[in-house]
Formats: sequence, structure tokens, C-alpha cells
Amino acid sequence: MPRRKPRKSSKTARKARPGKRQGVSRWFWRLFWRALAVGVVAGLLYTLYLDFSIRQQFEGKRWELPARVYARPLELFSGQDLDVKNVVRELQAIGYQRRANTREAGSYWQVGNELQLVTRKFDFWDGREPSRRLMLRFDGARLIDLREQGSGANVDIARLEPVLMGGIYPSHNENRLLVQLDDVPPLLVQSLIAIEDRDFYQHHGIAPRAIARALWANLRAGKTVQGGSTLTQQLVKNFFLTHERSLTRKLNEAVMSLLLEWHYDKEAILQAYLNEVYLGQSGKHGVHGFGLASRYYFGRHINEINLSQMALLVAIVKGPSYYDPRRHPQRALERRNLVLSRMLEQGFIDKAAYAKARRSKLVLIPKPSTSTSDYPAYLELVRRQLRRDYRDEDLSSEGLQIFTAFDPHVQWQTEQAMTRRIVSLEKQRRLPAKKLQGAAIVTAIDNGEVLAVVGDRAPRNSGFNRALDAVRPIGSLMKPAIYLTALEDPAHYSLATLLDDSRLVMETENGEQWQPANYDNLYHGQVLLRDALVHSYNVSTVRLGQQIGMNKVAESLKRLGVYREVHRYPSLPLGTAAFSPLEMAQMYQVFAAGGFYSPLRSIRNVLDANGKPLQRYPLTVQQAFDPAAVYLLNHALRAVVEEGTGRGLRSRLPADLMVAGKTGTTDDLRDSWFAGFSGSHMAVVWMGMDDNKAASLTGASGAMQAWADIIKGINTRPLFLVPPENVEEVRVDRLTGLRGSESCSDTVLLPFIKGSAPDDYAECAGGLRGFFGLFGRD
Repeated sequence: MPRRKPRKSSKTARKARPGKRQGVSRWFWRLFWRALAVGVVAGLLYTLYLDFSIRQQFEGKRWELPARVYARPLELFSGQDLDVKNVVRELQAIGYQRRANTREAGSYWQVGNELQLVTRKFDFWDGREPSRRLMLRFDGARLIDLREQGSGANVDIARLEPVLMGGIYPSHNENRLLVQLDDVPPLLVQSLIAIEDRDFYQHHGIAPRAIARALWANLRAGKTVQGGSTLTQQLVKNFFLTHERSLTRKLNEAVMSLLLEWHYDKEAILQAYLNEVYLGQSGKHGVHGFGLASRYYFGRHINEINLSQMALLVAIVKGPSYYDPRRHPQRALERRNLVLSRMLEQGFIDKAAYAKARRSKLVLIPKPSTSTSDYPAYLELVRRQLRRDYRDEDLSSEGLQIFTAFDPHVQWQTEQAMTRRIVSLEKQRRLPAKKLQGAAIVTAIDNGEVLAVVGDRAPRNSGFNRALDAVRPIGSLMKPAIYLTALEDPAHYSLATLLDDSRLVMETENGEQWQPANYDNLYHGQVLLRDALVHSYNVSTVRLGQQIGMNKVAESLKRLGVYREVHRYPSLPLGTAAFSPLEMAQMYQVFAAGGFYSPLRSIRNVLDANGKPLQRYPLTVQQAFDPAAVYLLNHALRAVVEEGTGRGLRSRLPADLMVAGKTGTTDDLRDSWFAGFSGSHMAVVWMGMDDNKAASLTGASGAMQAWADIIKGINTRPLFLVPPENVEEVRVDRLTGLRGSESCSDTVLLPFIKGSAPDDYAECAGGLRGFFGLFGRD
């Protein structure tokens, strides 16, 4: 049998156990120290990562800033055609406050026809406009005197800051207006520190005493009544982290706060906080920073607000929703007074200032102004034109300042005219409620700037922009392009050329017969070219189009700035091709400008976030058509509103306001158009149904009425056509197109390009051959 190993005695076993425990202990401590070393290394690496992240974000582009889009600035000068009511409305649009004591920038006071105001300083593309104390005196619709308050010195010209009409926002929908620490009133900074972080200048990112103080206050109250986060921690939470409630997030917040304070001074941290902090919500856009909040709640620049307003902004920091002064005014008032009390306790204000501010009521602007656009149709035009030069991400993140040609007065009048007229027409014509739609564009003739755009019967709607995107048949709006093409050939066509307006049957490409008809379902025989356009005869226009050729018509459209391809069918002269109101505005802009083409533009200048000019959009002009031929066309277009399809316009306009234009109506009365111009403005109006059903409106009974409402409501000049040197006037017999005299029963005085007037006289004028006809022409 094998021998067993002898069992160890209990004494021997007891001696072995301490050695085993010592081995386990050594193993544990080795593992512990290794884990600790790994943890320290990992912690250091993670801290380095946080440090890198902080410096990269804080020293780089800290915020994605929306582009800010401004209207044209209102310039003031003596002798200007300007109504005091329009000035006051614009002052209100840029946030000026009505005050009897006009000492502060951004205030005004009106007494009758006199207006006192203190303008704000503003940085334009060509330099800074200083704040000025002005006295304006009006006589009717004219500014007759512009002086400095106090000294009474004459002012040649002054410029108000422009209306902030909209913005192009980043995807996260945060909106802010950056401010420098030097621009912020010291009292606001003091009140912020007093209520949010009294030890701000003593701690290094976290404040153990503040945490302990908050913990004790919360324990005594049995609920959370006080926070222990420093301003630096609040900045870290909002700028770098999420709002997740977790221990990990709090640890990250503490470490990052220490790192932020290590790298940057208190002023840099404070300025970042002033621009980052969330202070309210305007629709889908968050209101961030004190600069924008001052505009949002008071309509004033940050350096224009008073003590009670500063205290209210600081009060809102604790809970922008809970202390929203519009929704919860009593809560906000109590919190504001608490801020004032803390400022008094810490010696930032004296008792008199405290008492005065505490007595102040909450005075907020009735409508928040945060550059959420009230003018979506115009803003979309700006955006599209900017895309030619800038990427979308630059437009929504680089803080560009975009100065446009947008004219608030023209826009307001256009909106009112379109909305009221559409509602009125629906009632008069018994159309389905809220189905009739419309669009309008108004431009300045001398430079091609777009002044106003309406893309919906409800102008604030930001959906389908009909002014830019409603591509509809234009009807007789096409005809001037046909007639101008003919008039460019004076050897063959003049306003006195006879056109055949008798029955016409044509064979189409697919072998079917097409028979154009006039609107009155009559044929008019031989008619003057001028009368065919004035009365919008279809049959004679189709024949004229066939004579000059569809290729030439298509080429004329391109010279007019309309580049959309068209089918060159015989029906093209009747406007079967579809275009947008914007394209029609470009075409009629060339007519109004005497044959000179300028691309329609909405933008004047672009600056970067620091006010440095990036790009200008100067006026570019090129001669597209012979001015003499365009003069003849415009002479006929003026006759359209005097005796033709637009004659109803005369009763809707002042007697001395001469205009020219053209109606447009499509099959089954689906589309109603009018395009025309005064001496200084051109406008296009369209009306119709989105589903392309009949609107039961002609150009004259629909769009033309809204056009009249627009033009008579804006400050525009009458149209005076000045003939070029190579144009002469000759009296013509309407029946024959030959020279007429007083003995003829129906004559008309027409302009001709020299050498193109008829030589022969009509029989009613004696039938004599003209002098030039006897001896030939040069």
C-alpha cells in the first residue's frame, strides 16, 4: 500500500494562514495602485481632451450667427416728398419710443406737423452715422425743414438706421446679437453678478462656499430655492454641454469650468456669458444674449436701457419661461425687484435710484422684434440672389449684414392694397372664400431695385411664394414684346402700319385647325398697329407675330431679360407661354427704363459680422433696345390706360398721375394680370386660383384695380415721355394709316422714328403726296 502523506497539525496550518493573507494583500494593493495609475492617466488624458475642446471652441468661431437683412435706410432732407405719418411709422418699426422728453437715442415726439427725434448711431457700409438730435417740420406730404435741436443749425441730410426686416438662421434656430463688454452698461453687469454669482471675481470657476450656501438654503426651505453654479459653470453648461441631469455632466462641468478660468480672464468669460445666456423664445427662434433680449423686450439697444430694464433682464436669467414678463408679469416684477434689492444691498445703486426703479412698471414693446421676418416673400428673393455668391452655410452662420433695397412704405402699401382688393373682389364676384390668390412686385425704374414683394394674399405667410414661383400664362402681357420687335424695324413697321384683324384660320403642327378670336368676338378689319395694341386685338397680333417670326420674338424676350425657353407656336403672341410675376417685372422694367436693361436686384451691400464690406452690388446697365422704338411702344402703352383695355384706371388715379401699362387675361378667365409704370415706379400684379380654376376676372377687373391701389398709395411721379431726337410727330388718319388733317373725321397724333412716317395724305386730307414723297427719302 502506498504511504499517505502525514496530515499537518493544526498548529502548522495556523502558521501557514498569515502568509497566505499577506500574499492576497500584496496582490490587492498591486492591482489597486495599477488601477489608480491607469485612472490617473485616463483622467489626465480626458482632462487634456476637455482642455483641447474648450480652447478649440472658445478661441474659434464661438457661435453660428444668422445673417441679418436690413431695409434701405430712410434718408431725410429738406424739400423731400415725405409724409410725417410715414416717418412715424418707420420710427416705430425700428423700435423708437414716443416720449415727450426726447433726450435718449431712439426716442421721438410729434406735435402736429413737427417731429423731434434723437437718432441712434449705426454702422453702414460707408461709415458710421452718428446719433443726432433733429427737428423736422412738414407741410402736407413734404419735409420742408430739417434742423439740429438746440443749435437750430440746418442739416443737409440725415439717415435713420434701417428696419431689420429679417434673418437667415442656422439650423438650431438660435438667434443672438453679439455685444462687446464695453457696450454693456456697467450696472447691468453689476446686477448680474449681484444676483447670479456674487463671488465671480474671487473664485476660479467653482465656488465651494456658494455650493454650501445653496445647500443650506435648500435644506432649510425643504426644496430647491437657490443654486450654487457660478457664471462660469452656467456658461460651460450652455456653451459646451447638454442640459442632461447626471453626475457625469456635473463633473465635466466642474472640470471644464476650472480649465476655462485657467485659460481666460474674467472679462472674456463674462462677455461670452452675456452673449450666450438663453433669455426667451420668439416663435421657433431662441433669444440668446442680452443684446438681442434688449431688442426683444424693449425695442432698444443694450446701451439705451435704464436701470429697471437692466434688472428685468437679469431677473429673467433664472427662468426665461417662468419669469416671462409677457406671460407672467407679476412674477417677473417680483423677481426684478429682488434684483434691485440685491444691488442696493451690495452698494451698486443708492436708495433714490432703487426707489425710482422699483416704482417703474413693466413697459414692453407690444410686438417682439427679433428679426423673424414679417416679409418672407422679399426675404426669399434676397436669399436666392445671395446664393449666387455665398454658400447656404455661410448665409446662416457667419453673421453677415445684408443691406437691401427693401422700402417699408412701398411694402406696407402693396400688402394693404393686395389684401383689401382680394377680399373685396371675392365678395363682389361671389368667389369661394379665401381661394383667390395674388402676387405683386414693385421696382424703382431708375436703378432696377426691387422695393416690395408680396407672394400671398396673407403677406406674412412663408409658404408658396407666388411672386417668384407662380409660373402662369401671361395673356396679353406678352403683346408689347411682339410690337416692340416690329417697331425696331422702322423700314417696315410704325404705329401707323395697318394690320389685318379679319377672320384667321391656321393649321397647327398636328394638322388641326386653330382660329384665334378677339375678346369681344368681333373682327375689326384694317386697324393701326397702335390701335391693335391699345385695344389688345388678338387676331391682328397673331398675324403680326407670323410676319416678324417667332424666332425674333423669342430673341426679344431674352433681350428683355426673360430667359425661360418658350414654344414657338403661333399662339405665343397671345401669351400662352407661362412666366412668373418676377419675370414679367424684369420685362416691363426694360420698357419703363426706355429700352435699357438692368437686372432686377434686391441687395445693395454685404458686410461681415464685424462691419467689414465684403461685396457691393452696383447698378449695371446695358442698352437692350433702340430708345426710339421703346418710346413708340410706351406711347401706345400710355394710350392703353387712356382709351384702351386699361381705361378704367384713369378714374382710380389722381388726374395728374400719368401712367402706362397693359392688361393680361388668360383663357376661361383663369389669370388676371396688370403690368405698368409711372415716372418712377414699375409694378406687376397677378391674381388667380392656385388650382387653376376660373377666377372670373379679366386683367382690368382684377389685377389692375389692385395695381391702382398700390400706385396711388406710394410717393410716385407721373410719367412724362420725352421723345428721343430722332422721333417726330405726325397726325395720321385712322382709317388709312396715311397722313391726316383737321378735315379728317378720325385722326390721331403719333410719334415716328424719323423717315418712317407715311408720305402720302389720306383722301380726307386732300390726297396730296407729301413733300418728301415727291423727291424721295434720304
